[in-house]
Order: sequence, then structure tokens, then C-alpha cells
Amino acid sequence: MDANLSLIKLTFIDGQVSLELSIWVILALVTILVIIFYRFYKHTKKYRLVKVRIKLGGVGNAEFAPNEEDIQIAHQLWTELITRKAAIEIIPDEEVIVEVYDSWHELFKKTRELIAAIPAYSVQVQSTKELIRISTETLNKGLRPHLTKWQAKYRNWYKHQEENLKVMSPQEVQRKYPEYDELMEDMKKVNIELIEYASQLKKIVQAEQI
Repeated sequence: MDANLSLIKLTFIDGQVSLELSIWVILALVTILVIIFYRFYKHTKKYRLVKVRIKLGGVGNAEFAPNEEDIQIAHQLWTELITRKAAIEIIPDEEVIVEVYDSWHELFKKTRELIAAIPAYSVQVQSTKELIRISTETLNKGLRPHLTKWQAKYRNWYKHQEENLKVMSPQEVQRKYPEYDELMEDMKKVNIELIEYASQLKKIVQAEQI
């Protein structure tokens, strides 16, 4: 008697049961075992307690022992910061304000995407919860207030500077903005805090394994 179950074949002969698995079933089982082993191994690796102090967003002091996934998330956040006009020092005479705002907007977008991509089971881990709190509060309470106050009205002013931009550099034009000094002072303050935030994330990235 044969019971052909597509990828699994059961054969009954004289009271003996024979089980045959297709190569696809075997590969699937091996893949599942590898994933289970990886997740177990990832969460059994232990790292030393990391203490961070983040001024941006008023996060303040935080400490936790990260797991492998936390370190990966922190590394991605850190990379986003140091490769944009965020954790790179702003030099007023050289920067173009609209380009800084474009970069900060993209930082917001990428950070949200990274947080959204964190698996649901990981969100229940205390260290991951803390990392999510840090990354959201630094954006919502640290970066957003500056953007809310300045970005829209500056962009609206700047888009009406076509004639000036024909004969002047963007840096020269932006200095004509009526509140340029105040805007730039606030932007530099946020920039300094973003640089420090990146340095604190690096502590998590470089956490020592026990």
C-alpha cells in the first residue's frame, strides 16, 4: 500500500512502514533547524552592560546589556547618522540649509523604517525596548522641534529666491534670511547633540562580549 503525499511518501509493506522525503522537504527542514539554531545562538550571546548619556531629546542616562540584534540595530542607526548631514559638523559658511533639511528628513524616514522592521518578538525584549525608546525620543523630542519651528517657513522663503540664486551662491542667499542667525544657532545646537548621540550609539555597537 502506497500513500503518496506529494513531497512525502509513506510505504506500507508486510506491516513495515517506510518513509521517504524529497530533497525539498529535507532542505526545508535543514533551513528551519538553521534558523532556530541562529536565533537561539544570537540570544544566548551575552554582552556587558552599556551605559549611555544622550542629551538629544532629553533622553538622559540609560543602561542595558544589549543582545546581538540590538547591536545590529544600533550599528544601522549609527551608520545613518555619520553618513548624513546629521552627525557631521555643520559649518555655517559652507552648508546649504535646504540640503541639511533634506538629509534630516531622510534620517527620519530611515529610522522609522529600521524600527518598523524590528520583529515583533524582539520588541518584547527589555534591551530592545530601551533602544527603540532612545531612537524615537531623539527624533521626536530632539530633531522634530527644530524642524517644526524652522523648516517650513525657511523653505517657503527660499523657494522665492530664484532671482538672487542666479547671481549669488546658495550660501550667500541664505544669509539674507531675516532670522538666519537664530536658525543657524538652533541648527548647530541640534547638530552638536546629534554628533554626541552618534558617539553614544557607537558604545552599543562596540559592546564587549562576555
